[in-house]
Amino acid sequence: MPPATGGGLAESELRPRRGRCGPAARAAGRDVATEAAARSPKRPARGSQRFEAAGRWALLALVTLLSFATRFHRLAEPRHICWDETHFGKMGSYYINRTFFFDVHPPLGKMLIGLAGYLSGYDGTFLFQKPGDKYEHHSYMGMRGFCAFLGSWLVPFAYLTVLDLSKSLWAALLTAALLTFDTGCLTLSQYILLDPILMFFIMAAMLSMVKYNSCANRPFSAPWWFWLSLTGVSLAGALGVKFVGLFIILQVGLNTIADLWHLFGDLSLSLVTVGKHLTARVLCLIVLPLALYTATFAVHFMVLSKSGPGDGFFSSAFQARLSGNNLHNASIPEHLAYGSVITVKNLRMAIGYLHSHRHLYPEGIGARQQQVTTYLHKDYNNLWIIKKHNTNSDPLDPSFPVEFVRHGDIIRLEHKETSRNLHSHYHEAPLTRKHYQVTGYGINGTGDSNDFWRIEVVNRKFGNRIKVLRSRIRLIHLVTGCVLGSSGKVLPKWGWEQLEVTCTPYLKETLNSIWNVEDHINPKLPNISLNVLQPSFPEILLESHMVMIRGNSGLKPKDNEFTSKPWHWPINYQGLRFSGINDTDFRVYLLGNPVVWWLNLLSIALYLLSGSIIAIAIQRGAQLPAEVAGLSQVLLRGGGQVLLGWTLHYFPFFLMGRVLYFHHYFPAMLFSSMLTGILWDTLLRLCAWGLASWPLARGIHVVGILSLLLGTAYSFYLFHPLAYGMVGPLAQDPQSPMAGLRWLDSWDF
Repeated sequence: MPPATGGGLAESELRPRRGRCGPAARAAGRDVATEAAARSPKRPARGSQRFEAAGRWALLALVTLLSFATRFHRLAEPRHICWDETHFGKMGSYYINRTFFFDVHPPLGKMLIGLAGYLSGYDGTFLFQKPGDKYEHHSYMGMRGFCAFLGSWLVPFAYLTVLDLSKSLWAALLTAALLTFDTGCLTLSQYILLDPILMFFIMAAMLSMVKYNSCANRPFSAPWWFWLSLTGVSLAGALGVKFVGLFIILQVGLNTIADLWHLFGDLSLSLVTVGKHLTARVLCLIVLPLALYTATFAVHFMVLSKSGPGDGFFSSAFQARLSGNNLHNASIPEHLAYGSVITVKNLRMAIGYLHSHRHLYPEGIGARQQQVTTYLHKDYNNLWIIKKHNTNSDPLDPSFPVEFVRHGDIIRLEHKETSRNLHSHYHEAPLTRKHYQVTGYGINGTGDSNDFWRIEVVNRKFGNRIKVLRSRIRLIHLVTGCVLGSSGKVLPKWGWEQLEVTCTPYLKETLNSIWNVEDHINPKLPNISLNVLQPSFPEILLESHMVMIRGNSGLKPKDNEFTSKPWHWPINYQGLRFSGINDTDFRVYLLGNPVVWWLNLLSIALYLLSGSIIAIAIQRGAQLPAEVAGLSQVLLRGGGQVLLGWTLHYFPFFLMGRVLYFHHYFPAMLFSSMLTGILWDTLLRLCAWGLASWPLARGIHVVGILSLLLGTAYSFYLFHPLAYGMVGPLAQDPQSPMAGLRWLDSWDF
């Protein structure tokens, strides 16, 4: 697909690219001129141009004002936590308090929320425990206002993008109306969420890309550099908020490849010039975004310097850099000895610590013995005592000499809190077939031979001492020959949704079966400082991404929460309850304006049909009239660009294994709304052209657009209580403000 230039209708676009010559260039010039003539057969007078420019600015101001007015109206309501505010508000508090936490998304969005709260006087003391908790005296409006501010810019960004792609004020105005009067976009913009921040950067990247495409005839000019650089900044912002920012990166990348391919085929340009174009794009669209993206993590790690709830997701070396963590500036014995109290951590990211508790495996799940799991957080139930396999004597007795644990020793691990030994046998593991169950067994450390394990250090010789934190160890079960590991699978509620520990008969070395000793307490041994183990910035950057990717893939739905499937989204099949259930509650329900969403869905189908017909006609050499040719180019180029955006932001979700929610569709919805604006403006113009002999033909376009605008506005009037909130009877009650508007049974309001 060639880079979108909106059909090449502006005066500046009538000039061929500098240095272009030959028949191909002249033909391209004629095509562009024909297209421009179709839209503007006469050059307006200078006074008329000024008036038109003033009108354009006034219309943009009106669109922007209406967008801000709808987003900031009743922003303070409800005065309690709604839906995922409990997560992102809490994370904003963590930044204010400089407390380290873990989240599956990159940090930029949460940092900005925390900064907005800090600048608006929020002190980070509200707990954000659960939806429905009242904010009371805490200042939350700064964070909500910041998200609403960014969400308000989606409408003018879409307006300017469509205006540049179509050169039609009516198409831009229709797009703006669709987004202004969509209850779903409005709802997402009014709360402390990542979605308005993400969509702000996506739309900023799209607008900047379209703008620098329109400057193609003035390469290396100040506007060209500005829009190209702003595209790179916006890409960094989108990826810095959520990984789905990769979709807009892919779109800009495809546009850039097509643009460079076109330049490479222009024989009037020297290879040096083509090299300059390539270098400019590499600097602005790769180096600059990567630098900014990396900088957000540098700030993230610098600000979150205190130990917090996210420590356990990361390696021991990572935790050593967090003040307040028991490993920070710690001094512990260097070598493992018998009698030491230790914690054992799995080396695979986001697996956690070897853990046990007094709960037993349920009936029918292997042997009914004490559960052994892995747990991501610090806990007393993570503590184990390392003992010799053939004696119960206390190694910490002062009368006994210190005896170090060495590579190849046969040991026993006794759980400190319950005095049961780490144990395995031939019973099948709870979740993973062909793996053996791991349990806690015995009384006061007395068990059987199934409690014996051989400790091995990866890539070391027998007899070597085992170092805390640095030695990578494996535990081989002496009787069955299997290796202790964690499958990473989440146990059901009987296992407290902790992770499954198994003994695998497959002896291949994987991170799931490799551990290290983290905490180490032994009063008979001298201590060493752990400062030398702190990782470098590239190491913690890589580790944080590994943990985020694994966390993303393992996301599970919350209790009583409606998940959805991607095919539900374009048809507006089911919404999300943001607040309230009963008729006495303040209820907010995330649902797209059905008129807008179903019109968008119809528009996608119509575009595919009409675009295919036009493309086939052009390919077969059909001689289209000048105005039809110009409109066709707008439809194929401008519409194709936004259809590509919709495709890239929607279809990848069908391939994702993680839990999905309705709000994941909203970036794609922005593109479908822009496609609707371009499509209906073009189709109505074609209808007006086709009925030119009819006296009222000129009015078809205006009446059609006005009908769509009024229909969209009226549907917003009907459904606005979903976004702004409602108290009182539910939808099935005739007295409800939503009576008669529950058009689908799946709408749960």
